[in-house]
Amino acid sequence: MLDTSRRGSDRASRLARAAALSGTSGKICPADRATRLLEAIIEPGDRVTIEGDNQKQADFLASALAKVDPSRVHDLHMVQSVLALPDHLAVFERGIANRLDFAFAGPQSRKLAELVANGTVKVGAIHTYLELYARMLVDLTPRVALIVADKADRNGNLYTGPNTEDTPTIAEAAAFRGGIVVAQVNEIVDRLPRVDVPGDWVDVVVPSPKPYLIDPLFTRDPAKIRNENVLMAMMAIAAVYEPYQVRRLNHGIGYATAAIELILPTYAAQRGLKGKIASHFVLNPHPTLIPAIEAGFVDSVYCFGSELGMERYVTNRADIFPVGADGNLRSNRALAQVAGQYACDLFIGGTLQIDAQGNSSTATKDRITGFGGAPNMGADPRGRRHDSPTWLRAGQEAGESLRGRKLVVQMVQTYQPNGAPSFVERLDAFDLAASAGFALPPIMIYGDDVTHVVTECGVANLLRCRSPQEREAALRAVAGDTEFGRQRSSETSDSLRRRGIVMFPSDLGIEVNIATRDWLAAKSIDDIVTASGGLYVPPAKFRRAIVTHT
Repeated sequence: MLDTSRRGSDRASRLARAAALSGTSGKICPADRATRLLEAIIEPGDRVTIEGDNQKQADFLASALAKVDPSRVHDLHMVQSVLALPDHLAVFERGIANRLDFAFAGPQSRKLAELVANGTVKVGAIHTYLELYARMLVDLTPRVALIVADKADRNGNLYTGPNTEDTPTIAEAAAFRGGIVVAQVNEIVDRLPRVDVPGDWVDVVVPSPKPYLIDPLFTRDPAKIRNENVLMAMMAIAAVYEPYQVRRLNHGIGYATAAIELILPTYAAQRGLKGKIASHFVLNPHPTLIPAIEAGFVDSVYCFGSELGMERYVTNRADIFPVGADGNLRSNRALAQVAGQYACDLFIGGTLQIDAQGNSSTATKDRITGFGGAPNMGADPRGRRHDSPTWLRAGQEAGESLRGRKLVVQMVQTYQPNGAPSFVERLDAFDLAASAGFALPPIMIYGDDVTHVVTECGVANLLRCRSPQEREAALRAVAGDTEFGRQRSSETSDSLRRRGIVMFPSDLGIEVNIATRDWLAAKSIDDIVTASGGLYVPPAKFRRAIVTHT
């Protein structure tokens, strides 16, 4: 028999302290006692996770943790997917926590860089989502997990609604290793629409004074898509989607990929590609995908999470989205990461910097953004064994004799919106590694996994390169008027163009002067609402944008 006496040996005493705060309410702890609850169940040196997905946040519990007495709770090791809130860093500034393992820190990336630089935060590693979940089950198991859900019943069963995301994964990691699971919920009900996390995984439920924070992070206003985004989208379809017959894919959330979604019913349809490309997505329900769905391009969408305002549309299209008997989406971030890695033939996304060998990173000198899921989906999965026309053709072009290749496309304009060049001789990640004490530079996608780079200037097909020198020359050829691009050799670029390694718009039959917003199937948020039959309900900030646009 296994000796489990050490695992969670003080669990009973911690729960007894929690019960004293809940009183006769069983698992329900009043919101005004949340901070006292955390002081009762968390001890110095504990490993703690706060759920913070790309969208929904256990914001009330994060606030409660930031208010605990540092003399009672300190030296915590925080393990969390996303640092999105000021409270996520306040625990470090107040001396409550000192060590961090995470995946993404978008809105807190600059502040995190400051705290790492001054020694307030010691980063163990910047993970991918899937990597972090795996370590939660192995060697980064949380002692206390603070999660979030829509509803709970009095037995602690949880209903997550459309944003299930990574809630079950985090809860399971703690619950089955003697940890304590606390759930923030919007309301307590007698009967749940469905059970997403069983009550015997949950120790305490805290009804929040207001609904948890959720942001529409995957919504892009078509009014902000520029002509150059449309040009890049047309080149991506002509140089990648069409020749490789890409049907299973994941899109990033930039304006260029939004443009791809919005020209499927127009440009791609004109090229006779309906039913031949872009039919199976692993994707949050992007509003910009609605016209393609309604045009019959899309057969299925498996979701990491939901998207605010898309609830009614998704419910109405249960033929496309994973909708349960309760009528709502059931998302799963961990399984979607797996699907993006193994079931997709193409990943297409953006980055902040690309170097001479195609290595890319979103960790720069003054921002530690993290990676999220891009490295999972933007890597060639060496364990894959099933074939597809896309996979096989990519492998053949790469010179592989025993296996295929996944298409990994970096789609980036030559200059970032802030004016910084996207192409550099050396990634800032190398300097960041030295200053933060990382063993290796935090590279998001390694160059040897990247198959294509698309800019407003052209496409570099790195599959066809047979040397590091050719890869570098191909990248310089599409880097435009950057210092990196100006180092190109016209003679070498012309040679690569003749071999189909470098493709400019004219090589793809695209006239630059007609690559305009006119191709967009929806040119504004209100156009998307119309395409949805009135089912899409834009979040408030986008409704304001409609008024401004009008």
